[in-house]
Amino acid sequence: QDSKTPRLQDSNFPYLSTLPQQTQKQMSNPTDQVTNNQEKYRFEVISGAQVSKLEYRMGRDRIALVHTEVPDDLQGQGIGSALVKTALEYAKEKELKVLPYCPFVAAYLERHPEYQDIVAEI
Repeated sequence: QDSKTPRLQDSNFPYLSTLPQQTQKQMSNPTDQVTNNQEKYRFEVISGAQVSKLEYRMGRDRIALVHTEVPDDLQGQGIGSALVKTALEYAKEKELKVLPYCPFVAAYLERHPEYQDIVAEI
């Protein structure tokens, strides 16, 4: 940074300290809140009236992860990743192969190679 550019400091932005804590930090451990709603074929986190979900379809020995959805005001807290992690752990436990049709799931798998052994080719 050159000397002509003013340096931003927290004292220049006192309103930052008035933001709700939820906006400033991620959920403590979102995987604790994920449930498998087998009637609706989805993993979900319920936050008040809002539902974050990862929809799936079951096969004989496979689980297709088809769509992840997190409401806009809940994004950035790790909920989507928690949904995917829980689904992948479920697949491991049940010895299922994972079909990652959802782009968010596919991106998660690229960042987490430890799950490659349970991923099936689409």
